[in-house]
Amino acid sequence: MGLKATLSKLFAAWVNRDLNNIRRNALSLQQKTFHQLIAQAKQTAFGTAHQFESIHNYEDFKKNVPVRDYEELRPYIDRVSHGEENVLWPGKPAYLTKTSGTTSGVKYIPISKESMPTHIKAARNALLSYIHETGKADFLDGKMIFLQGSPVLADKAGIPTGRLSGIVAHHVPAYLQKNRLPGFETNCIEDWEQKVDAIVKETINEDMRLISGIPPWCQMYFDRLSTVTGGKKIKDIFPNFKLFVYGGVNYEPYRARMEESIGFAIDSIETYPASEGFIAFQDSQKDKGLLLLVDSGIFYEFIPADEYFNENPTRISLQQVELNKNYALILNTNAGLWGYSIGDTVKFVSRSPYKIVVTGRIKHYISAFGEHVIGEEVEQALLSVANEEGIDIVEFTVAPQVNPLKGELPYHEWFIEFGNEPNDLKAFSLKIDKALQQKNIYYFDLIAGNILQPLLIQSLKKDTFINYMRSQGKLGGQNKVPRLANDRKIAEELKKYII
Repeated sequence: MGLKATLSKLFAAWVNRDLNNIRRNALSLQQKTFHQLIAQAKQTAFGTAHQFESIHNYEDFKKNVPVRDYEELRPYIDRVSHGEENVLWPGKPAYLTKTSGTTSGVKYIPISKESMPTHIKAARNALLSYIHETGKADFLDGKMIFLQGSPVLADKAGIPTGRLSGIVAHHVPAYLQKNRLPGFETNCIEDWEQKVDAIVKETINEDMRLISGIPPWCQMYFDRLSTVTGGKKIKDIFPNFKLFVYGGVNYEPYRARMEESIGFAIDSIETYPASEGFIAFQDSQKDKGLLLLVDSGIFYEFIPADEYFNENPTRISLQQVELNKNYALILNTNAGLWGYSIGDTVKFVSRSPYKIVVTGRIKHYISAFGEHVIGEEVEQALLSVANEEGIDIVEFTVAPQVNPLKGELPYHEWFIEFGNEPNDLKAFSLKIDKALQQKNIYYFDLIAGNILQPLLIQSLKKDTFINYMRSQGKLGGQNKVPRLANDRKIAEELKKYII
């Protein structure tokens, strides 16, 4: 074991003591964060307009600060992105992160000098938690790859602007820089397919031990490596590859194919980073819950997901959350986001410590007939049947068919790219439909009442989703295919790829 790996174990033990403070004192840390945020932002334009001077507790805050999504907060964010100071947070942001919104077009999310370190600290602590629990640190003595956006930053009103992963690249600790691949020149390539080819060329003969990125784009990297090496497994290309770090999407639909490509069931760490803040990470290999980061400059609020679109939904703090209940996640941050609906839904799987799983997107659901089917239900229904039958799922999305032809009953239409297609697609569809009925009582009632017919699966050609994302200019990086839509915009595009 090298010096770096040896020293990391000592550092990991020290960091774990800090994390134990988070685990034991989450509520008091959240209260402390709340008061610090309000105090620091009192003199901003937002703080003045929302009477922060009169806010003494959470109940005061809820009366003064409404929940807003990006579009509703945009008038303030536009002032920030045009260079105005002291709007949402004191001074100007250190950075603006540029993201692609599904409804808002390009979005600019501020990162302050106070919030930037929390991104780096959380990513570091995710790795150190793994080292502390498992004792495995050898990956630090080899090469590590982070599939990310370009580190080249633009200037917007004097504020450096770029993708979150590109911004974070400028803050990678010095002790990891020598281990890190690909190089700056390769990372600056904008075209994703050219970039993957360059990464393959740069890394194929290196001692890769840790690989990090969004699962579908890591899979694309693995596929290219396999092609170049005549079909080799990743374990034979990188014999010391030991750890996969991911975030952004649920890994489970990709796990079987990824492990087939790798050649074994690799250790993995799930993280929950967002432009708005680093929210949680998996701190143990013994469970899949993500430790909520309660001392990272974010005060969390939660709205029961089934109330989110009500006129006056319930709005609670961490102290009031219940286990196994879907919540829309609301953030208040030390970058100046207030009552901000990030768009994700989460479920608590533990309250001691507070751990969550990400269950979907609040606007990614199907409720064309009142069923309100969510991403977690769809993924679990599909995977339970696919795993049982040994079916490999590459990617999928689901949409309602409200106006079917031939006078048929409406249905949910599933567009699936298979690695290996079921022998009997109709029987496979019916099993998934039954599994979904068991997970969603409203869907069950609609099927039982002959309002809907069972779901229909459309089998798609190889590389359908890569070709679709390419056609949308969203290939690679942090871009993800929505698993659910309540309209047929994506479905209509995918029809051309049906086998």
